Formats: sequence, structure tokens, C-alpha cells
Amino acid sequence: MIVWEILSLSVFCVITGGLLWGSRKLQWQARPSRYFVLSLLCLTAFLFASCERGSNTGTSASSQSSTPVTSTSTKAQSSTTNTWDDWFSYHRDAMHSGYIPSTPDPQKLTRAWKTKLDGAVYAEPLMVKNHLIVVTEGDTVYSMDPQTGAVNWQTNVGTPVDRSTLPCGNIDPLGITGTPVYDPATGLIFAVAEISGPQHILVAVDAGSGKVMQRKVVDVDGMEPAVHQQRAALALANGMVYIAYGGLAGDCGNYRGTVVAARTDGKGDLLSYRVPTPREGGIWATSGPIIDKAGNVFVSVGNGEVTSGDWDHSDSVLRLSPQLKLEDGFAPQDWQDENSHDTDLGSMGPALLPDDLAFVAGKSGKGYVLHANALGGVGGQLSETKICDTLAMGGGAIVASQVLVPCNDGLRKITVAPDGKVTVDWRANQIQMPAVIGGHTVYGLDGGGNLYAVDIATGKLRASAGLEESIPHFSTPMLSGRSLFFGTDSGVGAITFA
Repeated sequence: MIVWEILSLSVFCVITGGLLWGSRKLQWQARPSRYFVLSLLCLTAFLFASCERGSNTGTSASSQSSTPVTSTSTKAQSSTTNTWDDWFSYHRDAMHSGYIPSTPDPQKLTRAWKTKLDGAVYAEPLMVKNHLIVVTEGDTVYSMDPQTGAVNWQTNVGTPVDRSTLPCGNIDPLGITGTPVYDPATGLIFAVAEISGPQHILVAVDAGSGKVMQRKVVDVDGMEPAVHQQRAALALANGMVYIAYGGLAGDCGNYRGTVVAARTDGKGDLLSYRVPTPREGGIWATSGPIIDKAGNVFVSVGNGEVTSGDWDHSDSVLRLSPQLKLEDGFAPQDWQDENSHDTDLGSMGPALLPDDLAFVAGKSGKGYVLHANALGGVGGQLSETKICDTLAMGGGAIVASQVLVPCNDGLRKITVAPDGKVTVDWRANQIQMPAVIGGHTVYGLDGGGNLYAVDIATGKLRASAGLEESIPHFSTPMLSGRSLFFGTDSGVGAITFA
């Protein structure tokens, strides 16, 4: 096509020039400028056509970042040949259900592609209007072709923090860790980046272009940024982005679990809630805050420093109003002992269920069913059941009253009855990371870089595939169309199924 257009343009110039020469050759010496102008116009058009056809704005990286990107793909098709399911937040929606009912069940899992980026990917990838959105510990936001792994645009928002400059921690460098969230009302992707300073900033990036539209510091008064880590996924509701903070690995410094809310239009002051414990009480489960239909915010809280006396609202599930006012809470009867032994509820985010119920499990392996609108205070659970032999960690996935509980010693599927009774239906030892659900199939990772698909009814293995990549702690895949996307220690990869 390019050659044909160039040849056609050349022929046009020759014919036009010949006609002009034949009709006006007697005037050449008097008015040569006309022929010079014609030649210049033809040359300009020729160069413009060549340059226009040589560009490809759909796959070029943004000039805001010059980090090289390496992609290895087994497919050359455009993403326009596939239908991609939207996945706007951690486990897809505000309740973090992690479920797409219409996905066909797989017969085989196949490695599709992998792309090396500028840092590790701890956050769950998103799918926004047929574009794969990935954030890295290099403080970069990427938009990618989900079919091939090619980069559409990339935007670096700051310099990540070197681990050696922090008092403790286990991510190096430390950049964007929490899963971002997409707001369809504004077309913006919101992410929190830790940048050199250290400082936590909320950035709003245009999903179509990668342009940074907002940039706001989200460290509130009284916070010491160096000892607070933003690991929890962001949540979106009520025209607000909700941001939760815990501590670094090692629990160093005077951090306190905190939730911050910022308006999506970038205006107004920040709202915040801080757990009323002298120290610790981190809100760090990777699933982040959960939003109910009324816009209330549910969080699970880790162990606090208090081990005797009055309850300090640590080791808990808390319900906050949309304006982050404390409304209600729950803690196990033995919260003081759990605080003493670091066996708290903060490792798994709460799951909201039908019949006004909520479920949570923690480091003790015990699961609790609660009334979501009356959490019950200390010892106020509807039921208590041993779920995991070790601990639950990350975010659950939900289908009706069924919950996929991410136990470190093997995924459990439980069913919660309206009266709060819990039945453990099966255990899938292969899966030790938070899972997602498509159709009648559960997908999850082990700690060694393998992906498994199991039947949701029985837990029996349907298919598996090796990722050939090491993956960060707490990793969970994202499901869209007939593909699964996952972060790695060096970038992102995809697996397809048929």
C-alpha cells in the first residue's frame, strides 16, 4: 500500500509537470518560480506520505519514560480480534468478588507472552476498555495490548524509594505496590506511588493517553511516610478514592493503620481515619477496602501494640462511613492474645455476602461470619470455624454465598449458610495465592510460578501451566476473555486457554 501511494504521487507530479511545461515552455525563463513551487509541493507531499505511513501511535511508548521494554510473544494478532471483559479494580468490582460468570471453562492453558518492564509487578493488572493496565515498583503506569504484550503508552510518575534508605521492608525499590483503580466517570486510572523523599502521591492518569491529570500528596498530618507502606488495593466509591496504609515488613517505626479518601475530581481536602491504637494496627491486606452497596467502607486491621485492657480496635473488621467515620467493629474474643502473637485478622480482606453477612479469616486460620450491619464488637461473631491449617492472606473471591479463602497451605472453598454456619467444601493444595473465578473454574497461583485451573464444584484439577517467571508475594491473576494476566518479579505475562 505504501509503495502504491508513493508511485501514484510520483506519476501525478510527472504528468502535471509535463503538461505545464508543454503549455508554458515559452514562459519558463520569465516565470521559473511556478515550476519551483510545483516541485517543492510534490516533494513535500511525498515526504509527508512516507512519514505518515511509517508512524504507529497505537504501540509507541510515551515520551514521558524512556525505559526499554522487552516483549516475547507467541501471537501476532491485534487485540481487536478478541473481546475483553472489563476489570476495573482488584478482583474486578467494588466488593472485590473476582468473578466473571460467562467465561467458558478451559481444556488447556498455554503461555501466550511475557513482557519485561521497569520493575516488579505486585499489583493485580487491570483491563480497561480493551487495554491492559499494569503498574510497577519502578513507579511507572503502562497501557499494553492484551493480545501481544506490546506497550501502547507508559508514564513514569516519580523515582521509587531505595530499600537502603528505609528502616525496614522487603520490596526494593519501593514504588507502586497497591492495585490501582479505574474510574469510568472520569476516564482516569488512580494509583498511589511511593517516591523518593519518601512521599506517597496519588496520581490520576488518563486511560487513553497516559497523561497525568492529577497529582496529590496523600500523607496526612501525623503520618511518618518512611514507615507507612501502601500495599492495599485502592477502592472507588462516592466520588472518592480510598487508600489504606499499613507498615513495612518488619513492623518498624511508629506507623498506624490509616485510611485516606481523596475526591476523584482532585478538589477539596483529604478525609482520613486512623486506628486508635498507639502503634501498628496496619490495614495492609492486598485486597484493600471493600465497599458495600450503601457506600460504606469495610477494612480488616492487623495486630496493634495493646495486649491488655480496653480494645484498641486493632485485630478487627471495621465499618467506616463514606466520610470515614467509624460506625462499627468486630474483634475476636482473644484479640489481646492475637496481638501478642501476631496472629491477627489483618492478613485477609473482608468478604461481603448475601443475607447481610460478612466473612473474614486471618493469621490464626480461623474464619468468622459476621452481620455486616451489626459487626458485634468483641466476640460478636455469628460463627467461628477453623478454615486454614496455617493462615489466610490476600483477597477472597465470591460467588453468591461461596468464598474462595486464600490459605497459605491450599485454597479452600467454603459455603456460608444464612444462619452463619460454614461448610468447608474442598481444598486445592496446589493454589496458595488469592484466586479468581470464571464460569465454573477457579484460577490461582502457587508460590513457585505455576498457574492452576480447578473445578469450582469439586476442586479437581482441570489444567495447569508453568509461568517460567518468579512471582511476587500475594500475587493474584486477572481474568479477561480467554486469558489470564499476572505480575512477575520483572514485568507481566499472559496465559490463554481453550
